[in-house]
Amino acid sequence: MSETRPAGPIGVVELRALLRARLSPVAPPGEPRLAGLSPELSRRYRHLVPENPTPAAVLVPIVDRGAELHVLLTERAPGLRLHAGQISFPGGRLEPLDFGPVEAALRETQEEIGLAPARVEVLGLLPDHLIISGYRVTPVVGLVTLDAPLALDPSEVARVFEIPLAFVLDTRNLRLRERPIGTDVVEVYDIPYAGRNIWGATAGMLMTLSQLLLAPPDER
Repeated sequence: MSETRPAGPIGVVELRALLRARLSPVAPPGEPRLAGLSPELSRRYRHLVPENPTPAAVLVPIVDRGAELHVLLTERAPGLRLHAGQISFPGGRLEPLDFGPVEAALRETQEEIGLAPARVEVLGLLPDHLIISGYRVTPVVGLVTLDAPLALDPSEVARVFEIPLAFVLDTRNLRLRERPIGTDVVEVYDIPYAGRNIWGATAGMLMTLSQLLLAPPDER
């Protein structure tokens, strides 16, 4: 990821303005990207994803703490068959009764962590992210009011935690690592924070949000 502004913290007032100005309720145009990869690399490795990936959606919850905005993340339950113990956003596949990705993300979030849709102000959508395991995920960004305790589904979520959004946007906090893709090795970013490592699709979606918020208008 190339820096689009000097690294360093961004004020909460500016962050609120950027979120409202640069997110749209309409899905952004363009091809979906493999989570964590640039558009160019996403096109190169698109063949690794099934031709018709399963539609899914996640909520990227931005918690307004007044003096600071935080991203709410989940740690998946240790007994899950897939991705046990990994850091993720609440969400899942679209069901037949869902009207679209926003409804699916809100429904799954309520099921997993007990966050009612009425406590989420949907700000907009990020570009779809392709997961090599066979999903096409729409990240739905929402501003969240946490005025009541969350009720976690222990079969899905072990715990939740928050990371300051300004921390994610500060390029000094990113860590490069090599990731095998097919027969190649590419560089991707991880986001270490408070003894945890945010990586894979979750880190990729946060990097997409970061690029959207920080890039000049003609580069978004």
